[in-house]
Amino acid sequence: MHGNAVPDSYVYVTEEGVTRHYADGSVEALAWEDVVEVRVVAGEETDVLFILLDRDGEGCVVPRSATDATFLARLRYLPDFDVEQLNVAAESADDGAVVVWRSPDPPSALPDLEYD
Repeated sequence: MHGNAVPDSYVYVTEEGVTRHYADGSVEALAWEDVVEVRVVAGEETDVLFILLDRDGEGCVVPRSATDATFLARLRYLPDFDVEQLNVAAESADDGAVVVWRSPDPPSALPDLEYD
């Protein structure tokens, strides 16, 4: 018989962003204002993963088992975010990643810098 396993990670969702703490001490964090893409992918042992990415491809991986109403409510604040599309993708997740939302704002161009 197995006792309650210690979770390998835990997730905090705030008005400012999402933070995931791993058992090894590493942390992933992303501010909501920096999120430009949301993906859904099948994770290990039937859990679905929500992947939030910024413009540099850095992000925060959130297992569906670690989400609650706060996480889903906050996703709705992303411009034109479709929660139904997220639910459909989560229910049919397989080996590939499905992009369920991208920022409607194109990345801002970097200024041309001239060096002397």
